[in-house]
Amino acid sequence: MTKCIMVINDTQEILELFREILQEEAGHEVHLFSFEPQMLDHVKEIRPDLIISDHVFGEEKIGWQFIQRLKMDRDTANIPVIVCSGAIKELKEMEGYLTQKNIGVLYKPFDIDELLNLVELKLREGIAREYEREA
Repeated sequence: MTKCIMVINDTQEILELFREILQEEAGHEVHLFSFEPQMLDHVKEIRPDLIISDHVFGEEKIGWQFIQRLKMDRDTANIPVIVCSGAIKELKEMEGYLTQKNIGVLYKPFDIDELLNLVELKLREGIAREYEREA
């Protein structure tokens, strides 16, 4: 089943890699974005089934701030999120928060099968949460 996935990263090559893997290989609808201040508006407009985002853009952790705002907003809090980053030490330090908020973690460099398995897991979890909310 085709799902809508939003990928946010500041490196064009990474964005194209995600498009190739998720759209061409896995058959999902993929929306690619470089981070910008109005990302939450884009999320509300697109209503993706999953968001994959880096948490550092340039020297700033504005991606992380975006994810926190995303999880605090009633309209977007239930959208599954995967953080894809090479900042392994930082993410391991945030493991408790990430687990509590049900945020998946994919460390760079990643294996394609690892990416696809995590995407499918988070999409299934998102469907289950949506079903529970409707019940």
